[in-house]
Amino acid sequence: MSGGTKVGRSRDEAGAVDRPRSMIRLGLIIALIVMILDQASKWWMLEGVGMLANPRVIEVTSYFNLVMAWNRGVSFSLFWHEAEYMPYVLSAVALGIVAFLLSWLRKADRPFLAVSIGMVIGGALGNVVDRLRFGAVTDFLDFHVLGYHWPAFNVADTGISVGVALIVIDSLFGSQDADGEKGGTKD
Repeated sequence: MSGGTKVGRSRDEAGAVDRPRSMIRLGLIIALIVMILDQASKWWMLEGVGMLANPRVIEVTSYFNLVMAWNRGVSFSLFWHEAEYMPYVLSAVALGIVAFLLSWLRKADRPFLAVSIGMVIGGALGNVVDRLRFGAVTDFLDFHVLGYHWPAFNVADTGISVGVALIVIDSLFGSQDADGEKGGTKD
């Protein structure tokens, strides 16, 4: 038994078995990093900067502010509703999407795709924590130009947006196998 392979398996077969595990591990590590960065930045805004006790606009540059905004919906406050059950409904939907992404991550065979999926998972879970804790998502990054303000967002939203963009890039330009078929996941 040499090179870490099991008896009866070739080195290629053992590597093929280990690759999905390493992609899962990579994706989950990225998800954890995004979630920790998201929750730490929200804690800093709410407690460190004191936005929870004293909401205000802090002008950082001529095009960037720190603000306090509670998003009771999803992106751009879509599906916003005052009903007390909505944070649970939106959290359940997000957890369903995370379950799908975890299934997809299990099939990922390249680091680029694993990182991309992990970013979306981490962002989704970061926002779920907020919904269950506060009944809304903490948004605080406010970019603006010529009086137009992009809707406030957070680190989790950035993870989701960048992750989705990278997934699209991967689907368009991802590696191709020997038959010219697009790679990315194993069936």
